[in-house]
Amino acid sequence: MTRRVVVTGVGLVSSLGIGTEVNWDALCAGDSGIASITRFDTTDHSVRIAGEVKGFDPLQFVAKKDVKKMDIFIQYAIAAADFAVTDANLVIDPETAARVGVFIASGIGGFSTIEREHKALLEGGPRRLSPFFIPASIINLAAGQVSIRFGAKGPNLATCTACSASAHAIGDAFEIIKRGDADVMIAGGSEAAITPLGVGGFAAMRALSTRNDEPTRACRPFDRDRDGFIIGEGAGVVILEEYERAHARGASIYAELVGYGMSGDAFHVTAPSETGDGAARAMQAALASAACDPSKVNYVNAHGTSTPYNDKLETLAIKRVFGDHAHELAVSSTKSMTGHLLGAAGGLEAGITALAVKRQMIPPTINLENPDPECDLDYVAGSTRNQAIDYALSNSFGFGGTNAVLLFKRCDG
Repeated sequence: MTRRVVVTGVGLVSSLGIGTEVNWDALCAGDSGIASITRFDTTDHSVRIAGEVKGFDPLQFVAKKDVKKMDIFIQYAIAAADFAVTDANLVIDPETAARVGVFIASGIGGFSTIEREHKALLEGGPRRLSPFFIPASIINLAAGQVSIRFGAKGPNLATCTACSASAHAIGDAFEIIKRGDADVMIAGGSEAAITPLGVGGFAAMRALSTRNDEPTRACRPFDRDRDGFIIGEGAGVVILEEYERAHARGASIYAELVGYGMSGDAFHVTAPSETGDGAARAMQAALASAACDPSKVNYVNAHGTSTPYNDKLETLAIKRVFGDHAHELAVSSTKSMTGHLLGAAGGLEAGITALAVKRQMIPPTINLENPDPECDLDYVAGSTRNQAIDYALSNSFGFGGTNAVLLFKRCDG
């Protein structure tokens, strides 16, 4: 008998706010979290805007003595996990601990800690390095710290697959539950790369928007005037739970996760395949894994980065997968409001997609004012739409041609 997997909790932290409901409300209002960077002096930087998390107090989530032991990306992961666990009313006790796992991804990890400690090394030598440097910055310590916090003793993992990382984490956690290696997984991703090195590095690639004087209008997926993505930060964590267990304890269910697809472009280190082949095959794999006919899908939460190549090639890939039905789909990019959370994007957007399925509401793509002729689908421009959603895809594509797609289904039971 196939084990079903459902989403019973969602935890979101982004530039739109700290907490799931504040994020959802802002998304539905079409708000933008993009603003001028405050973390460091941007005078010499060509890019001076980002999606910073505002007003985050780690002491609300982490003991004072432990704050210095964790990079902020770990703190965001703990906060999002806190929200998700509370939302799910999940209790982890000694009897169930070994059946609850954690799978939290990051694309970059502790950039701010690495930069700080490198400066200490240059200025004072190796004796100036913090003993907490390594465990504060390595990627798997987000999952490690979350497992310690909640006493989750099941599978404990992390992925680092660029902008697909947390979609891979959720998809692999889904498979772990399906095959019976855990009953519950705390899964998602976290990122905090708004640092001089992070922003400067992406700017050097000319991947970022330079619309510095209009930050709230800078991220404009599918618009002909788009000029690059906006770095965002934060975390998205969901509680995945075996259906019978969730049903038995009376858990509220957002959606059922029914499909997961992966692929590789084998094309270029940063650019997507020119035919949209990799993205299309990942979507097809997600649909096939659930035996879902493409015509049943109502909504796609697009990768939608606001870069010239991604948006037109993702559009092309959707057309390849859905054929004539592509023009009946609702497609939106919530990155237009949150910015691009890199390795945490898939976790944030999986949570948003589960909320959309539960509430039968589709957050918009904002700033879509002059549609690109090569981007000719229904992108839910401007305002939230009430719409029936039976199946929804969440797309995540990353550098190196790594692709991950999650398929959610409405679950009334």
